[in-house]
Amino acid sequence: GRGVDAKRALRQRLRVAMSEGPAPRVRFAPSPTGTLHVGGARTALYNYLIAKKYGGQFLVRIEDTDTARSTRESEESMKADLKWLGLEWDEGPDVEGPHGPYRQSERGDKYTVEAKKLMDAGHAYPCFCTEEELEAKRAAAEEAGVDPTYDGTWRDADPEEVAAKMEAGEPYTVRFKVPSGKVVSIADAVRGDISWDAEKTVGDFILLRSTGVPVYNFCVAVDDADMEVTTVIRAEEHLTNTLRQCLILDAMGKERPNYAHCSLILGEDRSKLSKRHGATSVDQFRQQGFVPEAMINYLAMLGWNDGTDQEIYAVDEIISKFDLDRVVKSPSVFDETKLTWVNGQHLRGMDMGELAELVQAHLAEGDALDGLDEAKAATFARAAAVVSQPSMNLLTEAMPAAEECGAYNIHETLKSGEADEIVEGGFAEVAAAVVAAFEAGDLPVPDEAALAAGADFEEWEKEHADAFKKWVKALGKELGRKGKGLFQPVRLALTGRMSGPDIGAQMRLVAAAKASGANVETVGFAERMEKLKGAVPAMAS
Repeated sequence: GRGVDAKRALRQRLRVAMSEGPAPRVRFAPSPTGTLHVGGARTALYNYLIAKKYGGQFLVRIEDTDTARSTRESEESMKADLKWLGLEWDEGPDVEGPHGPYRQSERGDKYTVEAKKLMDAGHAYPCFCTEEELEAKRAAAEEAGVDPTYDGTWRDADPEEVAAKMEAGEPYTVRFKVPSGKVVSIADAVRGDISWDAEKTVGDFILLRSTGVPVYNFCVAVDDADMEVTTVIRAEEHLTNTLRQCLILDAMGKERPNYAHCSLILGEDRSKLSKRHGATSVDQFRQQGFVPEAMINYLAMLGWNDGTDQEIYAVDEIISKFDLDRVVKSPSVFDETKLTWVNGQHLRGMDMGELAELVQAHLAEGDALDGLDEAKAATFARAAAVVSQPSMNLLTEAMPAAEECGAYNIHETLKSGEADEIVEGGFAEVAAAVVAAFEAGDLPVPDEAALAAGADFEEWEKEHADAFKKWVKALGKELGRKGKGLFQPVRLALTGRMSGPDIGAQMRLVAAAKASGANVETVGFAERMEKLKGAVPAMAS
């Protein structure tokens, strides 16, 4: 229809403006009153993607005018979460820039100056109504069944009376004078054309409180103008603020930015995502073992797609493909199961060196690496990454995987009955051959001493993998076994388990745990063989 065509044309204009006009300046402007929620993270991401795609600047501005709720601790945690996600800002706290300061609490003088300019130009005026008077007006409006907007008592007051009250030091707020008959229209990149009848929608609203503290919408408009923001990308719940901000910008004689209001993120019950749906903050997901690349991948797709069936993207790929004209208007449902799947795809496709570093950082938050130097910590983390990667969905799975490999529960496995088929297929023969090979020094056991002395892990790993492969092949020839008939009993004999990671990788994990001194309970090979010998006679009878 005509509406769809108009929206398509609007989006095309915006795309051309970004690619051919001045480089975009976008901002993420959180209020530091809690943690960084996934909705805020997505807003930050969309701004970052536009800046990176079109060679622009990504700003972070801290909107901390709510002094009762804003804390520096919250600001620091939000900045840490942005950095963890890889969303480094070009201007803002800590890096500063030409338009600072970047905390609203440090910009008070700018707001006072702009309020004075608006009053001098006739766009704002002092209002001496007391809180009691305003409350009475609100109550009367509600009783009459009309919206409680300000009735303009001081809008066109006698200048002499105003001057006298100011001279007497009476407290006043500064109110914006909404122009009669003014219609404010915006071309929203996500929601299309939107218009408001300003007079009917808002009364003359406050810019500065009687304490001199500026209100939120005034700060935002002044800052967007001062920081030369070209595009405002934010959640749809801010749409109602846009009218006031546009009125202020128009009165200041400043160009309005482009706007893109993204839909809300819902929980699986389709209500607004909140703590009752489980984890919602970025740091909670970090602690649960999610990685930045997967969070970026999933958050980008919460409201955007590139028109294909592709679901897994590298960050650079998202930057090259992202645009506001593919952001959808309908709300997105946050699905932690899907996020976990995306995370698994990234982890399983990751370079082993990179994964080992992430596993090490995660293990360092627990006690597994306590007391270990960097080299020993890296050794154990690498071995843990190797055994866990093939089935890994979360970084938190590395330690349980390592613990399972370190354990040797041969008796429990045999008693459970799950190995009956292998036992009946001649497990005793294979077990006896494994024990004999160990005692003769023929079983390739990973060299703990070499690893402890600082051997290169990859070379050590390859050397053992090659030797173990040859030994298994030779054992198969000796016993006349191959395929499952060989590998399943060998797995059971060496690991005590019916399934799990590669047998050689499990053996190397045991050696790495011993060589590094990691805090993980590990049954060594000599003890395994003793346990296995204890199991063999019972099976043979």
